[in-house]
Amino acid sequence: MKKIKSHLWYTKNQRNGILFLITSIVGIQLLFHFINFEKSVLIALDQTKIKTYQTQLDSLRKISSADKKFKLYPFNPNYISDYKGYQLGMKTKEIDRLLAHRKKRLFVNSAKEFQKITNISDSLLNTIAPYFKFPDWVQKKNQQNKKKIIFKSQPRSSRVELSSTNINAATLNDLLFVDGVDEYLADRIIKYRSKLQGFSLPEQLFEVWDLDKVTGIKIFETFSIVNKPIIVKTNINTASFKEILSIPYIDYELCLKIFDYKDEVAELQSISEIKNIEGFPLENYTRIVLYLHAE
Repeated sequence: MKKIKSHLWYTKNQRNGILFLITSIVGIQLLFHFINFEKSVLIALDQTKIKTYQTQLDSLRKISSADKKFKLYPFNPNYISDYKGYQLGMKTKEIDRLLAHRKKRLFVNSAKEFQKITNISDSLLNTIAPYFKFPDWVQKKNQQNKKKIIFKSQPRSSRVELSSTNINAATLNDLLFVDGVDEYLADRIIKYRSKLQGFSLPEQLFEVWDLDKVTGIKIFETFSIVNKPIIVKTNINTASFKEILSIPYIDYELCLKIFDYKDEVAELQSISEIKNIEGFPLENYTRIVLYLHAE
């Protein structure tokens, strides 16, 4: 018992020291509890500098978004995935046709065969065909086939007279009258003309896949747009997504932008307002308005 008391016994100075320590701890705790040591510092901001910084940030964002844009590199079209097809601008049905063809363990070996299987437009084929990369043995085979095909053009005197000089009424045989136009090219011209509901602008003829400039000029030496076709225009304010997407020169991405813009403005007062859509292809405006109107 004496040993236990000896451990609990303190001198007067020791008791005073312990009491001072406890008092200090309690005082400091109360001090931090009741007194706010944080000081609110007001910083005067220069509005001109803020705008300058904001402009720099916006330009950096644009550069960053530009770097993230899809870039085309040479690729084998036989191995296009759903996502790759979407990036190229292909429609769902076109991608499905290619995938169904591949499920049969069949391959496409040329740009013409790719278009035949997928049924993509001439304009899209013109954009992506230069990036097609087939195996070496396929390319050699295609070159050999080209050498074997010799088109024999009939002398003009033996050809029948033209049924029409109107490019929008010309038949396949009429188009064969032009030097440099074979049956394959004439067929593509007629199919593309049907898709456009007729050529309204001379430039549209040159959008036909594999039609070179020289042959196009020769065609217009014989034919011309006598009367512009009558195109039934679609009301952009009431049309469905599918109806807008079916219009020539409008792909899936542009269709999305058009409907996003419609959601913002509620209704377009004039068809020229589509120029305000961010990323709108102004070079195709005169073509697109052939099929759209606002009312």
